[in-house]
Amino acid sequence: MEALSIEIFIVPSIVLILVVLAYVYFQRQVTDVNEYKRYVINIALTAFMFNLLWEIAHGFLYEGFQYDMKHIAFCALATVADVLMVLLLFFGFAILYKDVYWIREMNIQRLALLVAVGTIGAILGELWHTARGDWAYAPNMPLLPIVKVGLSPVVQFALLPWLIFSAVVKKMKSPR
Repeated sequence: MEALSIEIFIVPSIVLILVVLAYVYFQRQVTDVNEYKRYVINIALTAFMFNLLWEIAHGFLYEGFQYDMKHIAFCALATVADVLMVLLLFFGFAILYKDVYWIREMNIQRLALLVAVGTIGAILGELWHTARGDWAYAPNMPLLPIVKVGLSPVVQFALLPWLIFSAVVKKMKSPR
């Protein structure tokens, strides 16, 4: 982990703007605004919990990581960016499927596309951050061939969005 720079906040800031715009767009389309708010809040909170656990659990795969307050705080900051990316995936697919409740109808095609987009996004993000020196991998980080990015952060965004959305659907079993 290197010192934070303003550039590290550019992408999350753009994503935050897109998420807010998508949130407002869909809020105007739903019939039950309170259910919609609970739905999005549940996605965000579940994404925070899952991603924070993942960030802390795979910390040892990053150069210089220690289980101290400085590094745990960095994990929490990374988790906020992760939550924004999960919400971007959620709203991006909601626009694609023209249905903010699309995760209630998950099928193999939707899952495959979600995993593919999450994987590609994670690879691009890791390439950018490691090239900038925002973080570096420890020698024990397994790397994907060709792109040479960490397997753990790629698996994180290949699988966690689906697990998050599945957990929220189970929790929010109320009808539309």
